[in-house]
Parts: sequence; structure tokens; C-alpha cells
Amino acid sequence: MRSAHRAASSVVLSCLVLAGCSSGSVGSSPGAGSGSAPAGPSASAGRGGLSGRAIPVGAGPQKQYTVQQQPAAGSCHYRHVKGEPLEDPACTPGAISPAVTQTNLASTICRAGGYTKGIRPSTFVTGREKELNAASYGYTGRMGNAEYDHLISLQLGGDPNDPRNLWVEPPDPGHKAGGGVNNKKDPVETKLHTAVCSGKVSLAAAQRAIVSDWTTALSSLGLG
Repeated sequence: MRSAHRAASSVVLSCLVLAGCSSGSVGSSPGAGSGSAPAGPSASAGRGGLSGRAIPVGAGPQKQYTVQQQPAAGSCHYRHVKGEPLEDPACTPGAISPAVTQTNLASTICRAGGYTKGIRPSTFVTGREKELNAASYGYTGRMGNAEYDHLISLQLGGDPNDPRNLWVEPPDPGHKAGGGVNNKKDPVETKLHTAVCSGKVSLAAAQRAIVSDWTTALSSLGLG
């Protein structure tokens, strides 16, 4: 079951990055089709020999995770758009949870009472992963100022602990040292979540937009 879920996530991941799949492969528009991820061959691991493993997730008690292998130190490189940091797509192409589909939004990411608390990995796991991933990206700033970020956020159906979906996001330029985490990506994720749950955009479209470039995700979907 675990390998089947990984295969499904990998295929949809490839569709997200390439944005070349037919409708329904990544997710369908509200009210159309199942939006389920098809099974298929795994996507390539990416730079640095990354070999992380997606963990099946869903509603219910807190899930158990283990520290995932990260790309080799120094193998990942930040990009910047208008001064804002973006991930290295070869190291962090994004990965989705097979437990979240267009047809079950009401019982997953859009359900009353919230969704992310029960699937979020513990800080024991993510703290170690963050240190390793900082080395992958060559991040040498204050760890307290950087966010260990889900590229496709949990509230958009991102995989909770697949290393392809997590990166050390540095603080915005000019952010005061010691001021904690402060970045402009979080509000984008929240607005996309609201748009998905209100039926303005499909889950797949929101996921593709955040993977392509979080700084233009809203404008590319006509959301501002």
C-alpha cells in the first residue's frame, strides 16, 4: 500500500511540474470527475541522490513519520524573483498527498475544524530534516528566521513529509535577524486554500500555480 501511494504521488508530481497532463490526471475542476491520482512509474529522484519516501496520510490520529533523507549538501540552489526566494525545482519539485482529491475536499482540507493538525510531522522529525536541508541548500543564516516550508502547503493537499515537498525557505530580504519567521508565501497559500474551498479554482490548478512560482500564483489564477 505504501509503495502504491508513492507511485501515485510521483505521477501526479510529474504532472504538476510539467503541467502537461490531461484534465483529471492531476485533479479535475469542481464537480467533475474523481480527481484521483493514477498509479504509474515513479518520478526521478532529483539532484543529489534524494530518496525520500512519501507516507500515506489522512484524517484521524496524529500520523507517525521518520526523518527523511535529504539532497546532498550544497547540491540545491535558491532562485530569486524580485528579491523573493524560490526553491530549486530539481531538489524540491513538490509532492502531493494521495489522500486529498478534488472530490473529497469537504472531508479533508476544507473540513470544519481544520485538517493539518493531525497530519503534520512532529518537530522532532522536521527539526532534524530542516538542519539537513539547510545544508542541501547551503543556508547559513539563523535557523529561527527560516521556515521549513511545504512547497505545496498542507492546506493545498501537499505531502506532509516527502522531502521533495520540503525546503528551508530563507527569510525575506531585509528581515530583521532574530525576528522569527516572516515570509510572503504563507498568505498566498491561505488565499489559494480559500479559493479552492469556495470552488473558484480547482485543487490541481492551485497546486500547479504554487509549484510553478509562488510569487505569481495568485495573479496567474486571476485571484489578485
